[in-house]
Amino acid sequence: CFMNIKYPLAKETINDEDVNALCDWLKSYPRLTKGPVTLEFESKYSEWLGRKYSVFCNSGSSANLLMLSALQQGGYLTNSKVVVPSVAWSTDLAPVMQLGLEPILCDSNKRDLSADLNHLEDIFKEHQPSALMFVSVLGLVPEMEKIVNLCDKYNVILLEDTCESMGSKYRDRKLGTFGKMSSFSTFFGHHISTIEGGIVSTDDKDLYDILVSIRAHGWGRDLDIDKQIELQQDWDVSTFNSLYTFYYQGFNVRATDLQAYIGLTQIDKLDDWGVRREYNYLTYQELVKNSYWKPNKELNDFTSNFAYPVIHPNRDKIVEQLERASVEVRPMICGSMGTQPFYVKEYGRLELPNVTEIDRYGFYVPNNPHITDGEIVHISNIINKGIR
Repeated sequence: CFMNIKYPLAKETINDEDVNALCDWLKSYPRLTKGPVTLEFESKYSEWLGRKYSVFCNSGSSANLLMLSALQQGGYLTNSKVVVPSVAWSTDLAPVMQLGLEPILCDSNKRDLSADLNHLEDIFKEHQPSALMFVSVLGLVPEMEKIVNLCDKYNVILLEDTCESMGSKYRDRKLGTFGKMSSFSTFFGHHISTIEGGIVSTDDKDLYDILVSIRAHGWGRDLDIDKQIELQQDWDVSTFNSLYTFYYQGFNVRATDLQAYIGLTQIDKLDDWGVRREYNYLTYQELVKNSYWKPNKELNDFTSNFAYPVIHPNRDKIVEQLERASVEVRPMICGSMGTQPFYVKEYGRLELPNVTEIDRYGFYVPNNPHITDGEIVHISNIINKGIR
């Protein structure tokens, strides 16, 4: 079916120059598993984002798992309750369940598709949760000041899933710098690609140490030397035995130096690609004649849009016409998490008013740094025809 797609959601960000550089590097017979290049990539990404620490792992989904597990094992959670927006990805919700925590689904707003602030505050008042897994959807910019204030007011730890919003800014401040930790994806088709990959970023050194440890089995050998010595003294572990001493319940979700090497040059292009993504987004905004719903954009925000969202009662008709024209199109993320089979089997079906509408009428169409103005015009015309 991929051969029939003329207008894909994503186009390759790894070009010939990147591949040639990778080939030259491979000819030096470097270490390919996690090593010094991973550390270089993490440092460079932290500098670009404006956070102190970053941890490179094998996917954005694993990044979410690491964030929640670090909070749990670090003793940061006051109870087991974690709020997850119902418009999200499956692996925003699944790790909450996998770690034995209690998920509470929040309705989404129709301004930027993130958590509905009124419903969110009601949940905070009633349940007093420990954490919020907040999702910025498709690069759209939420009202971050209000989110932060709500979390501060009710003593809720803010985690940011920024996997679809790398480079988007709320009032000149990048998404992913507001929460205790933030996750990003470097999978093909996202803002940058390391083939597969994910990143957790934070300013908290204690959390960073836990993240580094649980990324690789729970051992201490990837930590800085001072932290290794501290743990060895705390647990009366010899230097030799410390090689196979595990301080946390860990995973193995490491990425490789090969992936990190690709990522180094991708970061250099990220700002330019973000500018192009916002230009494409604004072009769609102008061309698509959808009086039923359009995403909001404030003047001081920067929207590094992942894909352009559309919500309209004629969705099925529009999608059929787009697919006939070989345009790749998808439902609005996972639709409603409360109706996904893996949630329903555990907790029963949960319908929330805004999410139900978004699920029923929502979809998104291509945006990437290499899409042309002509392609956007063509896709917009198909959408407009379906709306009429």
